[in-house]
Amino acid sequence: MTKKIAIPMAGGRLSLHFGHCEQFAIIEIQNNEIVKESLVNPPEHVPGSYPNFLAQQGVNEVLVGGIGQKAVDIFNKNNIKVHMGAQEKSMAALIDDYTNNRLVTGMNHCDGGCE
Repeated sequence: MTKKIAIPMAGGRLSLHFGHCEQFAIIEIQNNEIVKESLVNPPEHVPGSYPNFLAQQGVNEVLVGGIGQKAVDIFNKNNIKVHMGAQEKSMAALIDDYTNNRLVTGMNHCDGGCE
């Protein structure tokens, strides 16, 4: 099964605030191996635009630091799994952690100002 994972990026690392990202890294993984990776620019930032955009890209999982409840609700509605509280690392380090079952998640880093 192919997984399509999105990571909100800022400055080459995970953006701790989902709605403040500069780009999304979209990584396709098959049998724990990266088969495709790309960086895409997000649409204009209005409430709900980023989760809907990622759903349109065929993403089925997202790795985020902090994220607002509305965005989580939209992801849930689209059957997209949210890995919340990921650490601020590079895309490569996060995907390495993910594929090797070492991804650390936990508390939502959002203080209400995230999408």
